[in-house]
Amino acid sequence: MQSTKISLILFFLVASFSGFSQEETDEYLEFNDRKNVVHGVYLGLSMRLGEIDGNSTYVGELKVAYVANQQFEVGFAGNFLYSEQDIYNNERGRYEDIIVAYGGLHLEPIFFSKNKVNLSFPLLLGAGGVGYVENNFRDDDYLEEELTGDDINAVFVAEPGVSALFNISRYLQIEAGVKYRFSSRINLPPTRTVNINGFSAGIGIKVGVFNMGRNRYKKNVQ
Repeated sequence: MQSTKISLILFFLVASFSGFSQEETDEYLEFNDRKNVVHGVYLGLSMRLGEIDGNSTYVGELKVAYVANQQFEVGFAGNFLYSEQDIYNNERGRYEDIIVAYGGLHLEPIFFSKNKVNLSFPLLLGAGGVGYVENNFRDDDYLEEELTGDDINAVFVAEPGVSALFNISRYLQIEAGVKYRFSSRINLPPTRTVNINGFSAGIGIKVGVFNMGRNRYKKNVQ
């Protein structure tokens, strides 16, 4: 009789322990170790509208960058700019607009990076070339004419700005912002334009991985 009681007690103890162990392994809590640096890379494309000397200007930008801990970007940005200056060139007997290609180092500190919407301050430091182009693209003479060294000026550019970044997913980000372009002086007769300074505003998209290597681990719920 005594042995039967002992056997029953042992049976209930084993059953209770098994049930507890099963409950412990079925549920987990997931943790993110945000003390570790989170790396990221992306390819970005944006379009902006602006002005040079009060005339409509269009800017397209392509950039590739590395993102450190979702707080700072460093990379390369290239821009193509077209401005409707409509300047008459007596020598060529035509009206011309300004075109610019420039690029360089892209830097961008990011604030509130853990939120859905971030605030950033992008900066481009670089150089490029400024020239003129016939504003009547259907003119056969324009298609046959080639630019020479006298038609192009080198230009140095600094372009700071402020942007709002919208985190759509781990792989996609939308940006909207305003920039101001500072440039060195240009001298391209018969222009009245002495630089390509001006505001521009627009939107863009960034595609990549913004939080590679995030350290995740699981812990049993007790």
